[in-house]
Parts: sequence; C-alpha cells; structure tokens
Amino acid sequence: MTFTLPELPYAYDALGPYMSKETLEFHHDKHHKAYVDTGNKLLEGTDLAGKSVEEIVRASYNTNQALFNNAGQHYNHLHFWNWMKPNGGGQPPAELAKKIDEDLGGYEKFKADFIQAGVGQFGSGWAWLAVKDGKLAILKTPNGENPLVHGATPILGVDVWEHSYYIDYRNRRPDYLKAFVENLVNWEYVEKLYGEAKA
Repeated sequence: MTFTLPELPYAYDALGPYMSKETLEFHHDKHHKAYVDTGNKLLEGTDLAGKSVEEIVRASYNTNQALFNNAGQHYNHLHFWNWMKPNGGGQPPAELAKKIDEDLGGYEKFKADFIQAGVGQFGSGWAWLAVKDGKLAILKTPNGENPLVHGATPILGVDVWEHSYYIDYRNRRPDYLKAFVENLVNWEYVEKLYGEAKA
C-alpha cells in the first residue's frame, strides 16, 4: 500500500490538557485512517501508485479531486502528529527565531498572525508557516489543500477542521489555536523541516 497510517509519536493522553485522548483517538484512528484507506483505494491502478506522497499531492491537484483530498489530508496529518509534542510551544530555536524576526516581524507577531490565519479560515482547512521563495510566509488553505500546491514548503501546520478541536474546545477555535502555539508546537520538528526546505 502506498499510504500507511503511522503510529502516534506519543501516548494518546500525552497532549492533555490541550488536546485530549478522546480527540486523538477519533482524529488519528478514525479520520486519518479514513484518508489512508480511501486514498489507497483511489490510487489502485493509477500511474501514481508507488509515488511519494508529495508527488501524488502535486500531481492530483486540479486533476483528480477525490484522490487529492485524501492524499493531501494524509500528507498534512503525517506531519501534524509530529508538529506537536508534550510540553511543546514556547520560543523557536535560535536560527528559526532569527528568520521569524526577519521575515514575519518577530515571534509575537508571528503568533498573532498564525492564529489569525487559522481563525480566518472559513470552514475546514489549515493554517501554515511555510517557506516560499526563500522567505517564511503564513498561509491558510481550505479543506485538505496545503502549500505544496502553491509553490511553497510547509514547515508548520495546524488543522482547523472541527474534528481537530470540537471535543475539547467546542466552537472556541481561537482558544484551540492559542493552546496549539503556546503549549503543543514541536519546534525541533519545525526546525528540521526548515533545514530541509532551505537545502
């Protein structure tokens, strides 16, 4: 199978109180699993079978919407689980902090703008910190879309589909986004992706 559901890199209850065991069980075991299973069915017999997730995402954009929806969401979630860690958040590592200062006006402005991108995404979608043309940019996309299809490389993303926060926060999306940035972000993983994007 081209797509496989990864294990979570932490226990289901490790992100509490900011993301509950129940949310992770539903989000990972049901929602992400459905993208994997449906994506694999849609890939069968196509010339994209066996390609990398990134190649499938780019190739199916605007050509095979059903496949793109599932491949995009699989790609997004592969990283989403790693973009969080217990006792996360806080200040980014030095090199990344310097880049955030240069391109985005400092950490506090980044935080406010990143949260606003998530709040301002109407309906389901994602907010992103991405590298585009050598600079950091904050983007938002609808549904399963991501910066890969807009000539950018995502290095941090937050899921603003309701299944990501409704059990814990109900309709308080801004509170979820604030908790994500301040308490869950795995800056080491972001830094790793930034290094790869830069290279």
